[in-house]
Amino acid sequence: MSSGPADHEAPLLRPYVVTRGRATPARRLPPETLLVAADTDRVLPLTASRQERDLLSRCRRATVSLAEAAAHVGLPVSVVSVLVCQLLDDGFLVTRAPIEPAELPSPDLISEVLRGLRNLQQ
Repeated sequence: MSSGPADHEAPLLRPYVVTRGRATPARRLPPETLLVAADTDRVLPLTASRQERDLLSRCRRATVSLAEAAAHVGLPVSVVSVLVCQLLDDGFLVTRAPIEPAELPSPDLISEVLRGLRNLQQ
């Protein structure tokens, strides 16, 4: 195996280091939870981690799901959940409910449409 520069671009950090010892998020967020930067001009404190800054920056550019945010920062969803909850509690992020799939039409409506289409053919 070769050990090139690409192998050592980012230092490997343990999840508890990234989350500053927090093991569980303050609330349960499904991976499809949409994250949006809050309408605030506040800046993150100097103690904010690089990952928190990356998350906030990503959410300021576009709405992303928790799973997408985790992929962008290269961390497991469980770790990003902890970071996101902290940003939510501090007022830097807000969540949006995922868009619900459209309701399926009732079988009666489908039968009625099918009957109407058959009548058009005759």
